[in-house]
Formats: sequence, structure tokens, C-alpha cells
Amino acid sequence: MTLLYRNPLATASDLDGWVAEGPVSARGADGALALSSGGGADDHWTLWCPEVFPDRIRVTWEFSPREEPGLAMLFFGASARDGGGIFDDGVAHRTGRYPQYHSGDIRTLHVSYFRRRWDDERAFHTCNLRKSPGFHLVSQGADPLPPVVDAKDAFYRIEVVKDAARVAFSIDDLPLFSWTDDESTGPRVRAGRIGFRQMAPLVAHYRNLEVHSL
Repeated sequence: MTLLYRNPLATASDLDGWVAEGPVSARGADGALALSSGGGADDHWTLWCPEVFPDRIRVTWEFSPREEPGLAMLFFGASARDGGGIFDDGVAHRTGRYPQYHSGDIRTLHVSYFRRRWDDERAFHTCNLRKSPGFHLVSQGADPLPPVVDAKDAFYRIEVVKDAARVAFSIDDLPLFSWTDDESTGPRVRAGRIGFRQMAPLVAHYRNLEVHSL
């Protein structure tokens, strides 16, 4: 594998070139990047990496939940629904509202891995893989992450592997799901951008983002 991108995510300046949609608050905190909403309880956000990645990649980063409730997610393979880039002319402007991502002008996969925003999510913890446009729930696995009170500031290593049509997801080397796209839910997601998303009022720390080609 070849390293395509590395970012320590240690200070706010490490986000230079990233594109924020919605009110992101970022600050360095003990060698990591603390991310939260800079708005109210319903002001959620997405933060896009400046690079466009190929179809076959492995994405890893370390995640530490610090204040809940909330939800954390990664978009990957994001491109314009009809081809091209997600920031191209003609692609609808996005402000962080979730329907703009799951049923709008972009084609992407997204895994939600710390789902603690709503009562039903806190009652039964799962990691969900969805395909857009269309909000298709295509795979699901158990979520092993503890609540903030039990995590005690620990970091967890998260890995997403996108090997063309196949997607695999794990936390701390524990496999949680694997899925292969048969295109029954529309054309396959290919090359594109990655982006972090959080639902307020979650506060979480991130560090050591790496993307390798397969």
C-alpha cells in the first residue's frame, strides 16, 4: 500500500484547505483536534478533506468521544451525483443539513459509528453504512464504542476499507461489517472525497488520519 495522505489532526491549522459546511468549532487539545458544533443543538456540520482519492483506499484515524449525545460519521467516495466534483458549478450548495447529503446532488457512502443522538440509537448501538443518493441502509454491525463516561478519554482506531465494490469497517481491529455493492441501489460509488460529520452537541477528539491506496 502507498500512503496518499497523512494529517496529524493536532491543531486547528491542520484543517487548512479543508472545507466546512455548517458551524464547525476546532481547537488543538493534547495532541489531537477537538471538533464540535459552533452553533446550537441542531447545527450539525460536515468537514471535507481537500484531496480527491481513488476507488481503492484504506482510511484510518483515531477517535475519542468526549461529550455526548451526538453522532459521528465518515463520508467517502463522495462525488457529484451526475459526475464531477462535489464543489463543481451546478451542484447544490450544502449547509450541513443531512438531507442535502443523503438525498441531494452527491453520490457517496457514509458510515455512522458513534450513534448516540437519539433515544433509539442510545438504546441499541449499531454502526450503519448508507449509500447515497437515496439514503439506502446497505450494511450494519454492532458498535463496540463505550459511552463517554466509560471511554475515559481513550482513543479508538477506526478503519474503513473501500476496495472498489467492497467495503469493510472495523474498530481497534475488530471487524464489524463487510459489504459488496451489486448496484441494486444505483451506480457504484467510486473515486471521491472523504469528510467527517458530527451531529451536535457531540464533542469528539480526532488524530492521526491516514489514507493509503490498496
